[in-house]
Amino acid sequence: MEIKKRLLNIQLPPVKSAFLWGPRKVGKSTWIRNNMKKSIVIDFLKTDVFADYISRPSLLRERYSETKQLIVIDEVQKVPDILNEVQWLIDNCSISFLLTGSSARKLRKTHANLLGGRAWRYTMAPLCSAEIQDLDIEQVMVSGLLPSHLLSTDPIQDLRAYVADYLKEEIAAEAVIQNIPSFSEFLHIASVTSGEILNYTNVARETGVNAKVIRNYFQILEDTLLGHRLQAWKKSPNRRLAETEKFYLFDVGLANYLARQKPKIGSKEFGKSFEHFILMELKAYQAYRNPELPLHYWRTSGGLEVDFILGEMECAVEIKTSTRIDHHAAKALKVLQEDHTVKRSIIVSFESEPKKLNKNIECIPWKLFLDMLWADQLI
Repeated sequence: MEIKKRLLNIQLPPVKSAFLWGPRKVGKSTWIRNNMKKSIVIDFLKTDVFADYISRPSLLRERYSETKQLIVIDEVQKVPDILNEVQWLIDNCSISFLLTGSSARKLRKTHANLLGGRAWRYTMAPLCSAEIQDLDIEQVMVSGLLPSHLLSTDPIQDLRAYVADYLKEEIAAEAVIQNIPSFSEFLHIASVTSGEILNYTNVARETGVNAKVIRNYFQILEDTLLGHRLQAWKKSPNRRLAETEKFYLFDVGLANYLARQKPKIGSKEFGKSFEHFILMELKAYQAYRNPELPLHYWRTSGGLEVDFILGEMECAVEIKTSTRIDHHAAKALKVLQEDHTVKRSIIVSFESEPKKLNKNIECIPWKLFLDMLWADQLI
């Protein structure tokens, strides 16, 4: 597999600024090196640069108040007070900034200045299918889609280091977590239950801490961009629906590493991981092409479920890993269509060719589905 050009596209008008958020190792710094060669780059991961600005944020104003260049500040959350200087330079000197970070949690906790609408917001996702040449789905389940992990000759070692050096230490420190062993066990349980309906009580029982602490742990993962909540679709004229959200970790390889599994095609674990992979594609599409696109899942109180609802019933998507799809696989989609006008209903599968189960339900091979997604042909 090879990585093609990243899809993130930031075109800032004169005097406009932006935040760029994304988890660690997702590729923000590499993207900056490749796309911001004429900009001033201030990288707070460099210890000497960090030391200068953490002790004296006013250096930004003193050094750059007369510049005409875009200023990029990488990992801005490490020096929260710098944002007061950023706002002063925006307001008084019409300077443009691109401010990148892997967590807004620290900024909010310290009541840092988030620029009050002066900056646009962008998100960088892990790699998606449109950025990968010759995608190997089984390898992705192991390595995940962080660029350095996907290209690694030993992705398990890289994932181990990512968990040890970043998740357990840095996230725990930022969140002021005292009980590292319980947080480590929580990460395992969160990965095993990734993509399932959230049950804080059950996770608390498995982890050995109370449900209030578990709620905080999930919030930490979301604030640090390491997980996504998927809300339930709650509007139905005729049925009682599940209303509890689901939670997915941000990377399928990380989830499988923490769950201590290597899913093989045909296994139950692969089916769950493949659904997770498709959600990652939808989240990347949302980030790069359609930030206002709502994503939900739909589930009746009786257990019928459609994996993803795009928009206001513009497209309903059910994920199957079978190579032969029959009408039984469309049961949930048919029930959904009884309650709502669904513009398009799709079963994503491992069949070799597209087909129609009836005039309202399409069965599309997964690679073709992804091509259609990134060609803006689904909704």
